[in-house]
Amino acid sequence: MSKIKQNRIGLFGGTFDPIHYGHLRAAEEIRQILSLSKIYFIPSAIPPHKEESNITCASDRLKMLRLAIEGNEYFDISEFELESKSTSYTVDTLEHLNRTYPDTEFYFILGNELFNHIESWKDYKRLFELTNFAVITRPGFSDLDSNKIPLALKDDFLYYKRVENVISYTKSSSRNSSKNTDCSKNIVFTEIRGIEISSTDIRDSVKSNKSIKYLIPDKVEKFIITEKLYIQEADK
Repeated sequence: MSKIKQNRIGLFGGTFDPIHYGHLRAAEEIRQILSLSKIYFIPSAIPPHKEESNITCASDRLKMLRLAIEGNEYFDISEFELESKSTSYTVDTLEHLNRTYPDTEFYFILGNELFNHIESWKDYKRLFELTNFAVITRPGFSDLDSNKIPLALKDDFLYYKRVENVISYTKSSSRNSSKNTDCSKNIVFTEIRGIEISSTDIRDSVKSNKSIKYLIPDKVEKFIITEKLYIQEADK
């Protein structure tokens, strides 16, 4: 019989340029809704869909992330992608994490907009062997019927169950198998309230000498001001 994995970890990837309260609140809501032990923030080194020249250096983004989660026992950081210093592909990160933490059940957190284009990710079919997916939707966009499953996954996942505002889909092969499926991977859709904040808007506000107070943690704001981040972009 398969062993049920007790340790449940959420994985939240991104450039975090900069980290803001929208990221932090989303992570906190997902942690509580799915009863996750921890959330690991995974800052990207070189995201596949972004130009490297437009991204703040990794060391500064990492420092801001550390300042933002300081004192929160449920939040941590994985530096795997930063240490690799190459294009950050999620499948490589998940392979590493599964090797490093074999007794952990992972939930990869992302917005519904990104999930709708999951077939464009490297080895996307492999992703669903390595992690569950926690797909975030916003209030007013919670009609989580089968139309929310991307077309590329229609034949692979079937509706499983709904518990309050969490709707789960499981692999169709698992539903048709007589074997124990405790470790089968699922897709869960959940609605969060969240906070609508954009890193792009924060950078633009800094360039325009506008206030970013209450959009990011105070220590992160102070770091941005002290290190004069984003200001130099306005002179290019």
